[in-house]
Amino acid sequence: MIKKEEVYKIGIFNKPHGIHGELQFTFTDDIFDRVDCNYVICLLDGILVPFFIQECRFRSDSSALIKLEGIETTERARLFTNTEVYFPVKYAQEVPQKQLSWSFFIDFEVEDTEGCVIGKITEIDTSTINTLLVIDCEGDEILIPAQEEFVAGVDTEERVLVLNLPEGLLDFDEAENDWDEADDEENANLPTFATDSQ
Repeated sequence: MIKKEEVYKIGIFNKPHGIHGELQFTFTDDIFDRVDCNYVICLLDGILVPFFIQECRFRSDSSALIKLEGIETTERARLFTNTEVYFPVKYAQEVPQKQLSWSFFIDFEVEDTEGCVIGKITEIDTSTINTLLVIDCEGDEILIPAQEEFVAGVDTEERVLVLNLPEGLLDFDEAENDWDEADDEENANLPTFATDSQ
């Protein structure tokens, strides 16, 4: 049985394409095309199930058409609509660190160069121009720019990412949280006005 810590998410199957079982695949990492591994893993009913790739045709930098072995019809392919797609960590570890995508580091513990734990990466935010690491720090969410020059070390076995962050970056993030809390307290002390109800 495949365990969650043995894989990482690389994309999602959208809907079937054509009549021969091809699937539209939106991916965040093209690792499946860069290493010697001919299968992907799908999350089906809460279980991680491997499927061999029979054929793959890229459509853009983030989408492809994939044909899985044993999926020959539109009806069968439809069962994979909106299915999360994962990739084995052990094959990604063979890739030079500079070629790893940020998605690979989800669930990694983040430390600074002094060995102090900052938190755990829960997701990668690509909704803005700058990609951000979303880090859970004892229940608080910290956002750190995903910059290659910040990476001081990677331990793929222990799943630890060591960052050498500019001085004050984390302080600024903490200050921002303090400002939010101060705003909440200030708003809580504001008078409330009754509205006329008819």
